[in-house]
Amino acid sequence: MTSRILVVDDDTALAEMIGIVLRTEGFDTAFCADGAKAVDAWRTERPDLILLDLMLPGMDGIEICTRVRAESGVPIIMLTARTDTADVVKGLESGADDYIVKPFNPKELVARIRTRLRPGGQQAGESLRIGDLTVDVAAHEVRRGDGPIALTPLEFELLVALASKPQQVFSREMLLEQVWGYHYKADTRLVNVHVQRLRAKIEQDPDNPKIVTTVRGVGYRAGAVV
Repeated sequence: MTSRILVVDDDTALAEMIGIVLRTEGFDTAFCADGAKAVDAWRTERPDLILLDLMLPGMDGIEICTRVRAESGVPIIMLTARTDTADVVKGLESGADDYIVKPFNPKELVARIRTRLRPGGQQAGESLRIGDLTVDVAAHEVRRGDGPIALTPLEFELLVALASKPQQVFSREMLLEQVWGYHYKADTRLVNVHVQRLRAKIEQDPDNPKIVTTVRGVGYRAGAVV
């Protein structure tokens, strides 16, 4: 089944180039150039992934991302001409799964998209217990007791990566490779922000995490299996 990508960018020349690249790679595409119309475009098109520019007329990418994320876990890759830490972190905190800085190599963009659209590599039927959580890998569900916890696909993949090897310390670089598919030096802020987002959903007290803990100077590990 062909994946559909919604491109939200007011740079029409860039959007046209992205469309050519994506169609050549076998994707369907839809476009929106007005930030104020982007959320409606997402609801209408129901894409498998959104490429979202940070700076848009009408409504900026951070607000769009926040609104979409309130309703859906659809993968979102932010397109930005900015490398400023505050802008990048705001984009990730608003719910973006990844970001890519303009100008970018089209092959890199396609690789990022394919990584976010790949199916999980865990075995069907596998169930994990970590802390007081039950993780049903096949159903992509996380529960505390009888209560479900809603995670985005990337947050779920990050939790499974950690929970599959409890007490193993994962460096940020290891997680970037395993979860984001990076095989080269990349921005470790991706990991830090997503761990914060994950903790906000799974920890009883996110400021004192017991399930995903920090190993100072190294990375993260999942807590003891119950």
